[in-house]
Amino acid sequence: MSKPPQNEESKPLTPVELELMHIVWRKGEVSVADVLEALPPERKLAYTSVSTVLRILEQKGVLRSRKVGRGHLYAALLPREAYEVQSVRHLVETVFDGTPSALVERLVEAVPLSPEEVEQLRALLNKKGSKP
Repeated sequence: MSKPPQNEESKPLTPVELELMHIVWRKGEVSVADVLEALPPERKLAYTSVSTVLRILEQKGVLRSRKVGRGHLYAALLPREAYEVQSVRHLVETVFDGTPSALVERLVEAVPLSPEEVEQLRALLNKKGSKP
C-alpha cells in the first residue's frame, strides 16, 4: 500500500529521484525499461538501480504502480507543479530565511534573463501585487 503524497514539509527529492521523476512526468505511465530508454546515452544506470529508485519513490508516496505481466508500470501521484511549489517553499524557508524577495533578487542577479522574461516577471509581480 502506498503512503499518501508528500506534504508541504516533505524533503526535496534526491538528484537521482528527481531525474527519474522528470521522465515519469514527461512520459506518464512508465516501466523500468521505459525510464532506462529515456535516459541520456551517457547516463549509465543499471536496471536494478532504476527499479529500486522507482520503488523508493512509490514508498514515499510520489509514485503509484500497477502490476502488468511480470513487471510494473509507474505513474506520478505528485504532480510536477505541486512538487515545484513544495520545492520553492522549501528553498525560501531553508536558504533564504523565509524571505521570498531574497530568492527573486538572487534569481535576477544569477540567471541571464531575456527582455521577454523580465517582462513576464514584471507582469507576474504586478498581477500578484494587485491581488487582495
